[in-house]
Amino acid sequence: MRAILLGGGIALIVSLLGTRVAIRQFTRLGYGQEIRDDGPTSHHTKRGTPTMGGVAIIGATVVGYFGAKLITMSAPSASGLLLIYLFVGCGMVGFLDDFIKIYKQRSLGLRSKAKIVGQTFVAVSFGALALSPWLEDDGGRTPASDKISFLREIDWLALPFIVAVLLIWLIVTGTSNAVNLADGLDGLAAGSCVMVFGAYMLVNIWQSSQSCQINASGQCYDVRDPLDLAIIAAAITGACFGFLWWNASPAAIFMGDTGSLGLGGVLAGFAILTRTELLLVILGGLFVLITLSSMIQTTVFKASRKSALFRRVFRVQAQHRVFRMAPLHHHFEMLGWEQVTIVVRFWIITGLFVATGLGIFYAEWVARL
Repeated sequence: MRAILLGGGIALIVSLLGTRVAIRQFTRLGYGQEIRDDGPTSHHTKRGTPTMGGVAIIGATVVGYFGAKLITMSAPSASGLLLIYLFVGCGMVGFLDDFIKIYKQRSLGLRSKAKIVGQTFVAVSFGALALSPWLEDDGGRTPASDKISFLREIDWLALPFIVAVLLIWLIVTGTSNAVNLADGLDGLAAGSCVMVFGAYMLVNIWQSSQSCQINASGQCYDVRDPLDLAIIAAAITGACFGFLWWNASPAAIFMGDTGSLGLGGVLAGFAILTRTELLLVILGGLFVLITLSSMIQTTVFKASRKSALFRRVFRVQAQHRVFRMAPLHHHFEMLGWEQVTIVVRFWIITGLFVATGLGIFYAEWVARL
């Protein structure tokens, strides 16, 4: 428990101070955000605001985790190192995207294919290592499982190695891009991540106290290194909290794709390593809603443009749009809602999803008593 408090506290302080340094340095270097011309007009005033603030979040997390391990004189676990690799790797893909935007002074960075290639390399290598028998502990547990999971592994849903790696790739890339879509308003992604990663910290603490290594009962959790995962979850929570001080409206810095792709990737990593893959849909419910809004908008727009049958069946015109603008938060902007109002209400929605997910997680354990 001391390591968890140390990891979160160190990351909070490093993020709070480090983000201020990043703002000053990025401003001096001219690393300002480019704004899409087809986005809400209110965002044009944000042009030139320093971006790539995700560097501070990732850096603070790494310092917090290894600082806590050093102070407590304990060695990093295989699960912890894999999760740090996934966080930094996805963040590096985002960093390249942000840097190209800044260097070429355009609102689009890496081409979509190049971004997918980068995410695929990180996700597949993470999945292969997490399932590798080389990383088994004394009890034969690998960091990840080849079984699909909700609150625990579902024994009859075991997958072949290749299929399991592909599923991990899908979860990592999907969640990474989902958090990226949510990073569209000041403080929205950072504030939501504080709650979701805070929830995973509680999940990991509970799994550690009820580990099968301590008490092999029908209620125990067969998860490798849950305490180490809790330290990283606490560090990310603290890092996002410190960053939010500067990212809240009006934002002095944006996390950029460096932060959003990294946070999305590591969030998927927590779901995979804690054997709660399907629970992520509930805990990260806001990210799911935002992603669905973009998918619905694109699908309906293309179908109504190309298919006369679709237009007749659904009684819509060509190039029909379900939302004023996607993702979902921009729809409410176009309706005239203030950005701060949208962000606070979306934080409330995130809190409700997190409370529901944690309630389901605990209720399942109680039901086994």
